[in-house]
Amino acid sequence: MARVEDSPWAIPVAQIASRAGQSKPIDADFPAPSGIGDSIVGIKEGEPVHVSGQFDSIVDGLIFTGRLVAPFVSECTRCLKPIDEDWPVDVTVFFPYESGQDKANGKGGKSKKDDEIDIIAGEDESEDTYPLLENGAFADIEAMIRDTLVESLPLQPLCRPDCRGLCSQCGADLNEDPDHHHDVTDIRFAGLAGLKAQLEAEQNGEQAE
Repeated sequence: MARVEDSPWAIPVAQIASRAGQSKPIDADFPAPSGIGDSIVGIKEGEPVHVSGQFDSIVDGLIFTGRLVAPFVSECTRCLKPIDEDWPVDVTVFFPYESGQDKANGKGGKSKKDDEIDIIAGEDESEDTYPLLENGAFADIEAMIRDTLVESLPLQPLCRPDCRGLCSQCGADLNEDPDHHHDVTDIRFAGLAGLKAQLEAEQNGEQAE
């Protein structure tokens, strides 16, 4: 049976657990979990995700505040050029002690943990909770990394905000040739253009005689 401490995403936090006011800084690389996007837009499994920030101990658990930076691979939805760049995401999440919330608020009430997170992390982030393992000895950040990055991935990635895309007629890259265009005659006026050419030819013939 695999031990918790052998997981590449398990961070030892026993030294600050249950001791409110203590902090533990993190500045290290962790392998990207599976399931972050796909082959079109995503982060490859096993690629290094840099995690920086710190765990802060409060009464009911630990709050992690920091930043994830992952190697993002995709292609521009306008010009189809490959995108390979670092993808930074700020994160604030909560790691509750086992049964800590139940002990604090019984059923459905608001605990002291909620009040403290609302102040530190904001209402929108107070529901992002992840497990502490081995009675609070380890914080498992695998799901945190996956959820944070999945939620932040762009639906329509661009190589740059003002990408001009490709010519709809010939596929030329409009970023490389901004003045590129095609002279196109509206087919609705093609008959008139033919008639005009015929009349001009006839007129020129009469003048030649």
